[in-house]
Amino acid sequence: MSLTKSERSEHNLHTLEFSVDAATFNAAISRAYKKQVGKINVPGFRKGKAPRSIIEKMYGKGFFYEDAINDVLPEAYESALKESGIDPVSRPEFDIVSIDDNGVVMSAKVYVKPEVSIEGYEGIAVERTVLTATDAEVDEEIETVRNRNSREIEITDRAAENGDLVNIDYEGFCDGVAFDGGKADGQPLKLGSGQFIPGFEEQIVGKNIGDEFDVNVTFPTEYHAAELAGKVAIFKVKLNGINNVELPELDDEFAKDVSEFDTLDEYKADLKAKIQKRHDTKAENEVKDSVANALMDKLVADIPEAMYETETENFVRDYDTRLRMSGLDLNMYLQYTGMDLDALRKQMRPQAERQVKTRLALEKIAELEKIEVTDEELEAEVARIAEDNKITKEQVEEFVGLEAVRGDMKVQKALDLVVSKAVVTDKAPEAEVAEEKPAKKAPAKKTTAKKTTKKAEAETEKPADAE
Repeated sequence: MSLTKSERSEHNLHTLEFSVDAATFNAAISRAYKKQVGKINVPGFRKGKAPRSIIEKMYGKGFFYEDAINDVLPEAYESALKESGIDPVSRPEFDIVSIDDNGVVMSAKVYVKPEVSIEGYEGIAVERTVLTATDAEVDEEIETVRNRNSREIEITDRAAENGDLVNIDYEGFCDGVAFDGGKADGQPLKLGSGQFIPGFEEQIVGKNIGDEFDVNVTFPTEYHAAELAGKVAIFKVKLNGINNVELPELDDEFAKDVSEFDTLDEYKADLKAKIQKRHDTKAENEVKDSVANALMDKLVADIPEAMYETETENFVRDYDTRLRMSGLDLNMYLQYTGMDLDALRKQMRPQAERQVKTRLALEKIAELEKIEVTDEELEAEVARIAEDNKITKEQVEEFVGLEAVRGDMKVQKALDLVVSKAVVTDKAPEAEVAEEKPAKKAPAKKTTAKKTTKKAEAETEKPADAE
């Protein structure tokens, strides 16, 4: 097996031509004959006993060629790839150039990584939003923890109050006719949460367990169900039960129960430090994103469409994996959202293009800066990947590949280098400068009298976040 031609045409389409010698190809024909002879009926011979020469005389000399070519092609192609030194980014399209007594000559057309150039990647000017952890943020996190550790107490000796968790049956009517989605039994509702139509929850306040009453409301003009928007409705409601949510006292005992700290002050200090770390990480990521955007603008390359298509498919597969971890899958998601696979690909395409361009830019920078990864660094990274994914280092080598891990590490080092040389200007959060700009009108809140369905939960998944 040998490479006979290797040439690149426009748009980074590369053609390889490679040959398989007569002896190797003839051996493959013999294997194909032995594999198929038992299935061939030849007059005058028992099934499976007809000589190869007789079969070729009856059906043609090339009768076993297809199986023989499929036999030798993988190894021949891999050998040609290695000899050519090219880096393919698409599946090859094969063709037969010639078959004769000297063997077979085949060709493969495949897209390869483009030649890349990039300049001006040092001293990129970027902005970074500086956030400082506040006591209000700490208090908000503590309230979340308090609510997680709350308990419900059944109320039987008073009427419903704002903040209570009530259980109700209801049915809605417009013009005396019940409408779809307007009925539920045993519906839990926290009064004052704003979960239901404006005016609905307020009319439950003051009612007692067992009361049956009407709730009169008007649907918002921008209500998501167009057939109900702006209409007056009457809900027949029955109050089944009242519970009050009791939060734990905010003291040292609370801190001991929910953390490793002995005092509330220590717990708050730890929360504040963690919030600050999140802010700092977000700011770092903001710089990295800005740098990546700048690198894309500086990149000069004729990128094959196949690279974008392959990366888009990678995004789709990764998103399917994440959905499966949450109990869904891609088919269920598409059904729930009414989207088809092509629409999902279209939605993911911009991020895939960004990924391809950024990667090419950073790989070139790694080359220009002669960035290397030591064996010790590679071993440590493989161990980290194995630990994070609960697999062995051997499995990382098998499923990912050491050179792929090394390549990712070079790219990360290149990004760190460019970020370290960027000119970063700190800016205040938009909230602090908002008063300089006219306030935007808040969008109308969509409310419903129906329970959240699994379809609605699926719709909250955003594939554009898939990376």
